[in-house]
Amino acid sequence: MGFIRHIPGTRPIEPVRHHDKTLGVGVLGLHEGRTLLLSLSTRCSDARPVAGCDLSHEKIEASKQELPDLFYTTDYDTMLKRRDVDIVAIYTPDAQHAEHIVKAFEAGKHVICTKPLVNSFDDARLILEAGRRTGCRLLVGQSTRFFEPFRRQRAAYERGDLGTLELVDAHYIHRMDWYYDKSPWAAKCTDWVFLGLSHPIDLLRWYLGSIERVSAMASTSALGRERGVVGPDIYIVNAFSQSGALGRAMGHYGCHELPRARNCIELMLYGSDSTSQAQYHDMRYSHLAKDGTEVVEDSLYAGRHYYFNSEVHGMHYGEFANYAEHFARSIIDNTDASPSLEEGVETFCIMEAVRRSSREGVPVEVRPLLKQVGL
Repeated sequence: MGFIRHIPGTRPIEPVRHHDKTLGVGVLGLHEGRTLLLSLSTRCSDARPVAGCDLSHEKIEASKQELPDLFYTTDYDTMLKRRDVDIVAIYTPDAQHAEHIVKAFEAGKHVICTKPLVNSFDDARLILEAGRRTGCRLLVGQSTRFFEPFRRQRAAYERGDLGTLELVDAHYIHRMDWYYDKSPWAAKCTDWVFLGLSHPIDLLRWYLGSIERVSAMASTSALGRERGVVGPDIYIVNAFSQSGALGRAMGHYGCHELPRARNCIELMLYGSDSTSQAQYHDMRYSHLAKDGTEVVEDSLYAGRHYYFNSEVHGMHYGEFANYAEHFARSIIDNTDASPSLEEGVETFCIMEAVRRSSREGVPVEVRPLLKQVGL
């Protein structure tokens, strides 16, 4: 027997109240970065928007229409010199992340960087060295962790509701022709193991902890072949953790849209005492209660405006606000924030192990890759 629990009421967007320790955020890259600026202006008290930077005058003008009082520039160095910028949020193409992170660190700024953090060993070593040398902090913008169902699922896990974790099963499945149109470099300059698969791989590492080795298979979809992708866009991954728990991740970026029975991102946790599922785009968190009842918590009614900004599945407003607030509060209170610089580099090493395993047809150990980057 089961029941659906609709979370009552709406979650209103109220005027933000800043305080004397509120940190200023400058955003580099005003496509997804525009979403963060809007979220900071309406949802965060510990962080506030102060500046936006992009090479595109068109994107700057679009952001000005919504947030006219911010400082805007096409020159990154100019934004970095501003004393009111405490945190730089980076939403640029993957291959540019390391350069932009190091510049921010050397300017004394803390950093939020969208996923994937990096996609090469040289860049991983570069940002680790810069972070250790300057003492500046970094948060990887793994938005899935900060979406409501996944937050509820994590809280239940940390309470011990699931008992001992035995299997973690994550996927991200999404047709990506729109992404190739928006970001043509995605087909020619990287691999989907670092793009879409970074979501489920991060979820595996979040719950499994240290992953010893991975075994992966990959292929290319019809859409991928049509767009001339340089690497596979379909992945299946098995992960083996030090704790003995197992993990599985799957990604498919050339498929047709899923039937409504499935979500593009899902995380299943199988524990000794219970099982749970979190979903995105829908806002459902399902779990097994102690009496055997299946409970489905649907927080869409309560959270749709906060997370989707009253658009039809307008992406990332709530998640970006949640991780910016989490990071700013950690800086103010001098506490840990996750996923950190070191966690992001470790996740890169796992993704690289997946990439190698899929090409070589053998399991790949993660520890030697961690040593290569200095972890």
